[in-house]
Amino acid sequence: MRSKPEENILPQWFFDWVRPPLKLAWRALFKIKFRHTENIPPNNGGLIVAANHQTYIDPFWLSIPIQRPLRFLAWDAAFRWPFVGKFLQLFGAWPLQLEGSDPAAIRRTLQWLREGGAVVIFPEGGRGRPDGGMLRFKGGAVRLALEAGVPILPVTIRGAHRVWPSGQTIPRPATVDITYHPLFKVRQEPGEETRACARRESERLANVIKSAL
Repeated sequence: MRSKPEENILPQWFFDWVRPPLKLAWRALFKIKFRHTENIPPNNGGLIVAANHQTYIDPFWLSIPIQRPLRFLAWDAAFRWPFVGKFLQLFGAWPLQLEGSDPAAIRRTLQWLREGGAVVIFPEGGRGRPDGGMLRFKGGAVRLALEAGVPILPVTIRGAHRVWPSGQTIPRPATVDITYHPLFKVRQEPGEETRACARRESERLANVIKSAL
């Protein structure tokens, strides 16, 4: 059974209510296109949503067609920024230390996944290259999928780097495509160490996402 609703997070009815107008707004401003949304599974089990990361708006864009409660792992330092930290909490983000291990965040994420929740992770650990290229994936998403026994929904975000490139103060209009790939099942070979599996499968996951860039 799902644990009681968390404090300081907006109720799910609010997200369901704002989803249609936001979808229209994104399409008007950025000509955003959601491709292969049929690959998004129904709300019947734990799920990791893993995407490349091009702008700070990425979590809001990719979540529009995913009609289920979502949590986001975000850089812990951002929670100390004025206004931004509270905003992140309200929209379901959890702090994660990008360097080193963060046992508390990992335990919280695993509990949510095992209770049937969905978590959005950006395996690059930060925004990608200014030209839209991807950074090397870290192994956290794959390791969480292995431990929780859940699939990964790979998502490719293309064109967003032109909306809000590094060094630019505010977003600007540009065309954005978001592609939802078939579910990715982590495969651990017999006798394979978890670290080696995470490294190999993270590369395979990166190639899936890179295929639609």
